[in-house]
Amino acid sequence: MAFHEHLRRAWAGSQSMLCVGLDPDPARFPQAVHGSVFDFCAAIVDATADVVCAFKPQIAYFAAEGAEAELERLCTHIRDRHPQALLVLDAKRGDIGSTAQQYAREAFDRYGAHVVTVNPYLGTDSVEPFLQHPGGGVFVLCRTSNKGSGDFQSLTVAGPAGGEPLYEHIARRVAGEWNAIGDCGLVVGATYPDELRRVRAIVGDLPLLVPGVGAQGGDVEATVKAGADSTGFGMVINSSRAVLYASAGDDFAAAARAEAVATRDAINAHAPR
Repeated sequence: MAFHEHLRRAWAGSQSMLCVGLDPDPARFPQAVHGSVFDFCAAIVDATADVVCAFKPQIAYFAAEGAEAELERLCTHIRDRHPQALLVLDAKRGDIGSTAQQYAREAFDRYGAHVVTVNPYLGTDSVEPFLQHPGGGVFVLCRTSNKGSGDFQSLTVAGPAGGEPLYEHIARRVAGEWNAIGDCGLVVGATYPDELRRVRAIVGDLPLLVPGVGAQGGDVEATVKAGADSTGFGMVINSSRAVLYASAGDDFAAAARAEAVATRDAINAHAPR
């Protein structure tokens, strides 16, 4: 199933735009999981699956612990137990075409992701292998949530309407040329709602992966009002640490669910539908 169609079904089935980011830090695990990366993440997934549209494992957190096998097992668990959820591999890949082909194999064949985050800096040929991989899709970095993102993303470059910020140029290219090759979305941070609104105006109903709510401080109401599409959905709004570490006790999974439900409800309270 193509990424866009999978996401539309996930939104409709869950009535949620919430995505839980899976960034496992063993130093913060409760004693109940005995340091197991898989056990911790699987418990979070199982506790929240019915109130989210997606899960987003961040590959660096697994690789730093030598836990790639656990990531493979977790991705299989998500696909088998919760097939309605979109599986986003947060890898931010970006390299020349021949290397990108291997990264695409890693994301889609090894981990079974439905969509992967990519960096557009190397241009079209660095993204094509992901878009041409059967069933593959990408969320392209556009206006990211970190403080230093404006160092380059806000630089003025020549565009169809004259000078425009680089992130707007990326949004136009992705929504047009790249989305014609295969299913695309954009990464736009909740920490920049004005820019989120501008990107939505440029790309129409293209899906947006929106990090930055929760621990990063993005405002839910401002995010939803700026980024919702014509159907009242349109976003995959990620929260990681606020959900994962809602409790350090044995009730960590129940606490994660309560935080996810509260975040979903806050999002839906402002959604125009």
